[in-house]
Amino acid sequence: MKNSTVETLIGAAVIFIAAAFFFFAYQTSGKGNASGAYRVSAEFDNAEGVSVGTDVRVAGVKIGSVVDFTLNPENFQANVVMELDPKVKLTDDATAKVSAEGLLGSKFIALEQGGSEVLLADGGVISNTQGAVDIWALISQAMFANKGSGSGGDGAIPPADTQTP
Repeated sequence: MKNSTVETLIGAAVIFIAAAFFFFAYQTSGKGNASGAYRVSAEFDNAEGVSVGTDVRVAGVKIGSVVDFTLNPENFQANVVMELDPKVKLTDDATAKVSAEGLLGSKFIALEQGGSEVLLADGGVISNTQGAVDIWALISQAMFANKGSGSGGDGAIPPADTQTP
């Protein structure tokens, strides 16, 4: 009889720990609604690397996460909905840009405070945005931009000067 009681208690403890883990994972994934958090949205021309759960940061400090990510069919821009910490009050002229942690690091939304006195309310829209920079397109452009820029204009090597001094 002692063995079945001990086994029951151990089983209950395992179930409790599993439930606590799933609750924690749900809250930190951005799916659970943080108490008092407010939502703002922004539209980006290029939101490559951003998805639900992506960090939202101010000065490198995480203040929220992306909770919805859709395509606006009218202007073909990415509509990103963010849930932010209620302690951080943004102004209506704040800016949002898609940034990366280093050259090939993960993406996040970086917010910068504006100078306005009007605060951004729940459901507000950040209109000043900058999309993700496509690093491979920039590298390709730099590599092939000088092609054909020789002195002849056609990419050929100009003839050597044949005059002797």
